[in-house]
Amino acid sequence: MMQRIPEWDAEGVLPPRDEAQPTAGVRSPYRVSLAALVERFATSPERVDILRGFLEYRSALHRVGLVSGFQWIDGSFSEDVERVEGRAPRDVDVVSFVDRPSAAMQPPTDADFEALDHDAAKVRFLVDGYIIEVDELSPRQLVAQSAYWYSLWSHRRSRRWKGFVQIELDPAQEGDAAFALDARAGTLGEQA
Repeated sequence: MMQRIPEWDAEGVLPPRDEAQPTAGVRSPYRVSLAALVERFATSPERVDILRGFLEYRSALHRVGLVSGFQWIDGSFSEDVERVEGRAPRDVDVVSFVDRPSAAMQPPTDADFEALDHDAAKVRFLVDGYIIEVDELSPRQLVAQSAYWYSLWSHRRSRRWKGFVQIELDPAQEGDAAFALDARAGTLGEQA
């Protein structure tokens, strides 16, 4: 079930749940489409650049065969850092929970392999990315990894609760998201 990304709260973060219905299923991680992520967060030239890098990152993952799974999106990118800290986000934090591919979809390029390297991905794609191969983990390890990332991403350093976003890794979403990003970049006066 797709959800909508809520507005930032007074402290500039996504609320971790719907306060009016705290036991309802509308809560973090908010499951949304890739296009909805783009439409919500492509609000400045810096954010558009980060999203372009993120879409390139996803394409590189797809080319090495990582097409099944989901990604959690967080960090200052998912916060109103422009208002709260007076700066633009520098990158997007992404943890990809993926199924191991049976084979690469296309012959990978050097850039594709950069998506698999944390430091290279941060420079090339503006993605602070981590990849968890879920089918390589035992059930206990999977629970431990999920708990680790959830506990890390559901709080700010100040210990304040916050929400984050989940999108599917499915390559079928790329076209709509690229179209949405080009449209948003056009409204910001950028070259598409």
